[in-house]
Amino acid sequence: MSAELAHSQKTASTAAADRAALRMLRDRQRALMILRRKRFEAALPWLIIVGFLLLWELFVRTLGIAEFVLPAPTTIGASIVRWHQPLLLNAGQTLLTTSIGFAFAIVVGLLMGVAFGSSTLVYRGVYPLLIAFNSVPKVAVIPVLVLWFGVNAIPAIITAFMISVFPIVVNVATGIATIEPELRDVLRALGARTTDIVLKVGLPRAMPYFFASLKIAITVAFVGSITAETVASESGIGHLMIVASSRFDVPLVFAGLIVTGIMGVAMYAIASVIENHTTKWATRGRDNF
Repeated sequence: MSAELAHSQKTASTAAADRAALRMLRDRQRALMILRRKRFEAALPWLIIVGFLLLWELFVRTLGIAEFVLPAPTTIGASIVRWHQPLLLNAGQTLLTTSIGFAFAIVVGLLMGVAFGSSTLVYRGVYPLLIAFNSVPKVAVIPVLVLWFGVNAIPAIITAFMISVFPIVVNVATGIATIEPELRDVLRALGARTTDIVLKVGLPRAMPYFFASLKIAITVAFVGSITAETVASESGIGHLMIVASSRFDVPLVFAGLIVTGIMGVAMYAIASVIENHTTKWATRGRDNF
C-alpha cells in the first residue's frame, strides 16, 4: 500500500508540475501575442500613411495630372525642402496663436462646464446663448475682430478660442451631470456639500469627457487660427498659403496643409499621453480585447 501511495503521490505531483508548465507556456504565448499586437498597432499608422502616399504618387504619375492641379507627394516634399525656413517660421506663429487660444479655451471651458454641469439654473439660463454663439460662422466674426484689434495675431487667437471652447464646455458639463442622483443623496446624507460633490466626484468623473473634448478642440483650434490668418494676418501658415495660391504655387499650399496636419497630430498625441497618465483607470483592461 505504501508503494502504491507513493506512486500515486508522485503521479499527482508530476501532473501538477505539467499543469503549471502548461500555464506558464500559455502565459508566455499570450504575452508574446500582446507584444506583437502592440508593435503592429504602433507600426500600422505609418504603414497606412506610406501606402496612401504611394497610391497618391502612382495616381498622379499614371494620369499625368498637372502640378498646379494636384502635385505628387515627391513634388510637395521638394517644396518643403525648398521653403523649409518660411514654413518653419510661419508654422511657429500658427502654433503660438493656436496654443494661446487653446489654453484660454481650456480654462474658460472647464469653468463653464463645471458651472453648467453642477447647476441646472445656470444651464437653462446660459446654455441657449452659448449654442447661439457657437452657431455663428467664425469667418463672419473675423472682419469684426480685425476692426477691433487690427491685422495681427489677436484675431487668430480669439478665433481659435471661440471655435474650440464649445466642445470642452459640453463634455465637461456632461461628465459632471452624469453623477447618479442616488450617489448625490448618499453623499449629502453623509454631510457632503455641493462643492465637495462637484470637486471630489464630479470632476474625476468628467476627466475622460474632458480629455476627449481636448482631442476635438485642438484640431478645430488650428482651423480657427488658420482661417483668421487667411483673412487678416501678416504671418502664419494661413497667410503663407494665401500668398502661395496667389502665385499658383500649389505644392507650397499642400506643404502648408501637411505642416498643419503634423502640428495637429503632435498636439493630439500630447493630449493622449497626458490622458493616459491621468485617466488610466478609465481604460483599464482595454488590451484584453
